[in-house]
Amino acid sequence: MKGNIGQLMKQAQQMQENMRRMQESLSTMEVEGQSGAGMVKVQMTCKHEVKRVSIDPTLVGDDREMLEDLLVAAFNDAAHKAEAATAEKMSGMTAGLGLPAGFKLPF
Repeated sequence: MKGNIGQLMKQAQQMQENMRRMQESLSTMEVEGQSGAGMVKVQMTCKHEVKRVSIDPTLVGDDREMLEDLLVAAFNDAAHKAEAATAEKMSGMTAGLGLPAGFKLPF
């Protein structure tokens, strides 16, 4: 029994280190969100830090309200992709743990 606890502690420490490395990786991983058939693009990290915004020059003369709506849509698209990339990375780490569906790490 004592050996099992020691093994569990070792696995927990290893998982904690793997989590730290994954979080570092996610902070540099970038996703791109688009709207308006690619006329507005937003690049952001999986930590939701926006890196670049690209607007097709043909939009600048158009209705400002439409451009603002397209920017919102592009940001939201990038955020959804960042969440999906994070979930994919996390599922690989927690695959053998038998955690209940919907359980999120880190807490």
